[in-house]
Amino acid sequence: MQSVCQRVGTCSSCLKRQINVFLGLTKWQRRLVPSYVRTIYSETGKWEKSYSLDTRRRVENWWLPRIKDQFCKISETDKSRPKFYVLSMFPYPSGKLHMGHVRVYTISDAVARFQKMRGMQVINPMGWDAFGLPAENAAVEHGLHPASWTQSNIQHMREQFDALGLSFTWEREITTCLPEYYKWTQYLFLKLFEAGIVYQKEALVNWDPVDQTVLANEQVDDNGCSWRSGAKVEQKYLKQWFIKTTAYAKAMFDALSDLPEWYGIKEMQANWIGDCVGCFFDFSLKVNGKVTEEKLAAYTYTPEAIYGASHLYILPTHRLLHGNSSLKEVFQRELIPGKDSLTSVTAVNLLTNQEIPLVISAKTNFENYLDTKIGIPSTSAEDAAVAKNLGISFTEVTEKLPNGSEKVINSGEITGMTRQEALEAITQKAKNKGIGGYLTSDKLRDWLISRQRYWGTPIPIIHCQNCGTVPVPYEDLPVVLPSVTTFTGKGASPLETASEWVNCSCPRCKGAARREVDTMDTFVDSAWYYLRYTDPHNAERPFNNDLADYWLPVDLYVGGKEHAVMHLFYARFLNHFCHDLKMTKHREPFHKLLVQGLIKNQTFRLTTTGQCLKREEVDLTGTEPVYLKTGEKLQVSWEKMSKSKHNGIDPEELVKECGIDTLRLYILFAAPPEQDILWDTKTDAMPGVQRWQVRIWMLVTKLIEARTSGTVPNPELLNKKQKAEARRIWEQKNLVISEVTEYFTKDYLFNAAISRLMSLTNVLHQAPQPLILHSTEFEDALATLCIMLAPMAPHIASEMWKGLAHVQNKLCSHHHWDVDVLHQSWPKVDPEYLQPSDVVEMSVLINNKACGKVFVPQQASRNFEEVHELVLQSELGVKHLQGRNIKKAFLSPRTALINFLVQE
Repeated sequence: MQSVCQRVGTCSSCLKRQINVFLGLTKWQRRLVPSYVRTIYSETGKWEKSYSLDTRRRVENWWLPRIKDQFCKISETDKSRPKFYVLSMFPYPSGKLHMGHVRVYTISDAVARFQKMRGMQVINPMGWDAFGLPAENAAVEHGLHPASWTQSNIQHMREQFDALGLSFTWEREITTCLPEYYKWTQYLFLKLFEAGIVYQKEALVNWDPVDQTVLANEQVDDNGCSWRSGAKVEQKYLKQWFIKTTAYAKAMFDALSDLPEWYGIKEMQANWIGDCVGCFFDFSLKVNGKVTEEKLAAYTYTPEAIYGASHLYILPTHRLLHGNSSLKEVFQRELIPGKDSLTSVTAVNLLTNQEIPLVISAKTNFENYLDTKIGIPSTSAEDAAVAKNLGISFTEVTEKLPNGSEKVINSGEITGMTRQEALEAITQKAKNKGIGGYLTSDKLRDWLISRQRYWGTPIPIIHCQNCGTVPVPYEDLPVVLPSVTTFTGKGASPLETASEWVNCSCPRCKGAARREVDTMDTFVDSAWYYLRYTDPHNAERPFNNDLADYWLPVDLYVGGKEHAVMHLFYARFLNHFCHDLKMTKHREPFHKLLVQGLIKNQTFRLTTTGQCLKREEVDLTGTEPVYLKTGEKLQVSWEKMSKSKHNGIDPEELVKECGIDTLRLYILFAAPPEQDILWDTKTDAMPGVQRWQVRIWMLVTKLIEARTSGTVPNPELLNKKQKAEARRIWEQKNLVISEVTEYFTKDYLFNAAISRLMSLTNVLHQAPQPLILHSTEFEDALATLCIMLAPMAPHIASEMWKGLAHVQNKLCSHHHWDVDVLHQSWPKVDPEYLQPSDVVEMSVLINNKACGKVFVPQQASRNFEEVHELVLQSELGVKHLQGRNIKKAFLSPRTALINFLVQE
């Protein structure tokens, strides 16, 4: 007979336990708890037959606090287990999650849980990209300090993350606006400065008159407006800090070929960098034979012909003619509009010591972003024509050979070399002397990182009248932001108002000096955060090399496509630089990249004014939407969700309405990750995943009822036809395991994985009662279904597993029934399913040494790409090849052998 507790769930001990769980929830989570208190199977031992709205709420409220902390602590010392580093792009703490956040973090959460069930050591870290203009603008608007605004937003968003049951490795949390993080951003800046990769120069910049700061070119839209404020961008000359990313252009371009397919992102990166055929060389400038303080870096497409340089071009718009240059008046006197102007200024090539005249070009622009070029008549007919017209002498430095190749002549130490040999020799010499020589393109510019705002990482530089530009000593880091209360200014950084902070002593001469008042672009903070996650609490250095080498490269990087150019480029650059400093073993930081599309909703605009309307202002009852007030027809379009367009969906309201698991399954099922989701709950996706949960619950109910009917299960009681049906269930189970595992590891097609799990659900629903009662295959397939559902819908899967675990007279002994579903091992295909005739035993060699064998399907055994991927995803591949730099691989189908050549 049932106890009162089991029937109504009101005994004092049960109620006390529920209250304790409730108190453990955040305020945001408590709002999701219904006003009445009832219990579920996990607490009472009584299974509820139907998965109603009420049951769903109680299941999620019960399991939410329990699975939140089940993502186990990591021990990097346990190298016997392979690692998996899943990283989702960390958010700006705006204070409110949007559906884009929900999508990216649901994907990373599902992958993290899946890989943990595969036996991996998994980190899925989370942090906050906490510096930046939005917080500073909010401080101005609300009269708050950016720090307090940011911290309160972080707290709220953490509660929202927890309420979605996301399995972040929270002990690795980082916040970029805290001194313990930006100390090391400053450290890396100083390392770049020491390497000559950071420099300061006057430049024509994009100025946002509203946000009062410089913008990178990529932060200006096609209409010449700021990406944040929308203001028309102005052009002005300012002295700015740059990072010489062009020095790594060729290395980063070449490294793309070694990376796996990135859904078109590799092509975007390659296009961003451009063809690296030329380089910059540094020149000093002379007037009347005297060397000035001005220096120029000029580009040439043919570095090997540098000894044949006849002149240096600059554009009429060059900063030397318009900025604060000491040569400004000289150039303006000698400028002849519309013609190439030979000036009295000469340029000395710091590599060859050749002195050549400086010419103001008649052109208004050069190729792409160049404003300074080297004229070399030997390799350019146009340069030869200009030199002849201006009476500039030049020397031929290339000569064709009878075999059609060319050699270099009249070129000092490189004379007699082939052009390729000369290219390599002369660029290496320039790099050794620190005066250029890095192969880059004519479209890639150095990274402008100065921002004239307060809420950013202070640039650790001190300006001294005696010593010049002096880096802050490492032992004085971090340079901590001073307390500032005024955040507005006309062209000046708010840091200027902190006079006690700005005025300081020079670290070298101890004389009076001033701190740099520009702060760094927030892209600098996010260019290395993936490295800090590997060792987030290190107070002695940015990260421990061994830990970085263990966790990197990131196995799967998940984020929005809008960050697939700038952020990805800067992150790759920083890792290349750290690799050259021997801080990291891996040159490339990310192995696989998964960019997810946007979540869009319908936007309703008035045709007359373009004003966006709220949905409640729109009449949707007719054939076309119209404005409720006037009946005016509306413009309807699918656009990215945003407050301004009144087309956003609040995740909090959606969770209350349909539940965490339903939202997660919808996000994963509605479209492949890289495609946009057109949000409309009237489609089949949302009701479909709701119905599916009910159907799986029904299967568990059927098994529980069959096994508590009083009849002892006995597979021998099945007749021949029923055994054949059981065999078909077994085959379907193995097929689905194989396919779902591939979807989770290869293309991350979660929608296809869910579809296959739905098909297995349908197969199990067709099973007759004798099969449910007596079949090992039915029980095993249902248990397997729950396990494969768990990474995507952990709450319902946890409750169903608990119900299955308490079923009496179980026939399957290989499952770990005494632990929760999220701690189960990911199911493997039964060896019997892979018939010998259908598979090939592939020998795997690493650097010509045998390390084991892997079974691959017969039809895939002759396809290099398929065998390559299958081996990498196998247990052997995960153990021996995961994270290693594979230079080449060779497949021999005839001998069933694949040999991987890896960097030791």
